[in-house]
Amino acid sequence: MSCHLRSASLPSSPRSNRAEVEQQLQSLKTTISSPSTTIDTMCNGFRSLGDIYSSIEEMMCTPSNQVSLCQTLQRKAVEEELGQSLVLLDLCNTMQESFIDLKMSVQELLLVLKRGDDATAQLKAYIRLTKKAQKHFKKDCKRTTFVEKDCRVVKLLAEARLITTSLLEFTLCLLSKQIEMPKWSLVSRAFQKGKVVCEEEQLQALECSIRDVESGAELLFRRLIRIRVSLLNTLSSQIP
Repeated sequence: MSCHLRSASLPSSPRSNRAEVEQQLQSLKTTISSPSTTIDTMCNGFRSLGDIYSSIEEMMCTPSNQVSLCQTLQRKAVEEELGQSLVLLDLCNTMQESFIDLKMSVQELLLVLKRGDDATAQLKAYIRLTKKAQKHFKKDCKRTTFVEKDCRVVKLLAEARLITTSLLEFTLCLLSKQIEMPKWSLVSRAFQKGKVVCEEEQLQALECSIRDVESGAELLFRRLIRIRVSLLNTLSSQIP
C-alpha cells in the first residue's frame, strides 16, 4: 500500500510550498519512528523522500531563491550543506551495497532450504551482514552534522538529510529483525514440513522486501545527486 506524502497539485507560492514540505517531513519522521513501522513503510518512505527532495529542488530553482542562496551569508550555509550532501551520498551508497549483500544472502538461504540442508551457517551469515552494516552505518553517521540555518531552503535540505539518515538506520534495524535463530531451527525437517514451507515463504517475502528497499534507495540516491547538481549550478551561475 502506497503512502506518498506529496500533493498531486503543487502550491502556487513559495511560502505555501515550504509549509507543505515541512509538513511532509514531519509526517514522514513520525511514520518511520512509529513502533508499528514495517519494511513496506520504509519502502514507501524512500519514495516519499524522493518526492520531498523534488519539491525542495523546485523551490530552490525559483529566481528569488537562486538569488538568495548566492548571497554571502546564505552561500556559506549552502556550501556547508553541499559538504554534508557528500557524506549522505557515501552513506546511501554503502547502504545500497549492504542491501545487495543481504539479498544475495537470502537467496543462498533459499537454495539451502530447497536442498533440505542445514541452513544454520547461512542464517548466521545473514545476521553477521546486518550487524556489519549497522556498525558501518553508525561509524559513517558520526561524520554528519546539523546546524540550525537561517536560509529556509537549506534548512529543509538539512532536515531532509536527517530524516534520510533515520530512514536508512531504521530500515537496517528492521531487516536485522526479520530472521531470529530459534524459529529457523531445522533439526527435524522430516517432521516439520509445514514449518519449512512457511520459512521458505518468509524468505521469499524477505527477498522481495529487500529488492523493494534496494530500488527505493537507488531512486533516493539519484534524487540526492540531482539536487546536489542543482545547488552547484545555482552557485556557479551567480558568482558574487
